[in-house]
Amino acid sequence: MRKSPRRAPRSWRRCEGRCWRCSREEGEGECEGEGEGWPSPPRRPAGSSSAGQEEEKSPVVAAAMAVGPLGERSPSKGRGEEPGQAARPSDEATVISGTKLAHQVLKEVHRDVESWTSAGNQRPHLTVVLVGDNPASHIYVRNKIKAAAAVGISSEIILRPKDISQEELLDMTVKLNRDSRVSGLLVQLPLPGHIDERAVCNAIAPEKDVDGFHIMNIGRLCLDQPSIVPATAAAVWEIIKRTGIQTFGKNVLVAGRSKNVGMPIAMLLHSDGEHERPGGDATVTITHRYTPKEQLKIHTQLADIVIVAAGIPKLITADMVKEGAAVIDVGINHIHDPLTGKTKLVGDVDFEEVKKKAAFITPVPGGVGPMTVAMLLKNTLLVTKKLIY
Repeated sequence: MRKSPRRAPRSWRRCEGRCWRCSREEGEGECEGEGEGWPSPPRRPAGSSSAGQEEEKSPVVAAAMAVGPLGERSPSKGRGEEPGQAARPSDEATVISGTKLAHQVLKEVHRDVESWTSAGNQRPHLTVVLVGDNPASHIYVRNKIKAAAAVGISSEIILRPKDISQEELLDMTVKLNRDSRVSGLLVQLPLPGHIDERAVCNAIAPEKDVDGFHIMNIGRLCLDQPSIVPATAAAVWEIIKRTGIQTFGKNVLVAGRSKNVGMPIAMLLHSDGEHERPGGDATVTITHRYTPKEQLKIHTQLADIVIVAAGIPKLITADMVKEGAAVIDVGINHIHDPLTGKTKLVGDVDFEEVKKKAAFITPVPGGVGPMTVAMLLKNTLLVTKKLIY
């Protein structure tokens, strides 16, 4: 019989300001339990560090990722300093820098890659197949290759014309599956309309599927088993954990039901924190394009965490979010800026208005995007070490 209430995983449970091993109040001293009871150390004042010096940054990783502040908090805020605490009235949300968090992940991956190769193992190698001339896809792939080089992962891009047949693309995928030099393989989406994306994703060997889109990886994710998690979903989950946002027993709204983004995010957040692949133990509601706007508003106003991956600019407005909510914007939309006459990148959230009401919010750009690249490279190392298959 399970104990009630259950303990959430140590990696993210904060236990309302007390050490969950010895019940000391935060700041009272070291944990007296079996080990460290604090999932993360108390936040230091801005500009300070443990030894009076800034943490040494890897120049290699810094070359791939510009580093910004993790939480850009207004000095006038009255909200508690510890992430995950109940929000008190304040002017604006803490803006979570995905760039900063991605730097942390990339630094960890770089360290692990060097440790792996110094032990005499083959260097991880990522192969990216890019079909057609979609400008956005070319930018995304360049970012992945640049970040891979920065963490010591070798990589290559295989370009194919947009009129390539599905049969040719599938044949190439099978050959790359058999290539022992290739650790991780992905085919950049979207693909031209005449190609079945699901067929291509399932043609990639599950043990090389760094995108996590193969039916076996999606199935294992749904069964709470260890799997290669789709990079965007993994990025959202990692942002939540590293920021200290509590999910245990919370209400979560996921706007978007795609099998590569929305559904995996919901699976990670609602599943059991005591399973083999721990989840968030949240109560999750999924909405989609056929959810009436008035119903969407009801669900978002109840949500402690709102995650938006719908591809609709300003889908979530300030009146739809309750005070103190955490808002994670996964949307990527290119819109015309009337002030500059140029195209600009925005998410699905009315950022300037919602940040006046939320406790935490991710920006676009600079939020989930950089973390997605970082988690893709973490997946590449995972498949190289064969830790799942």
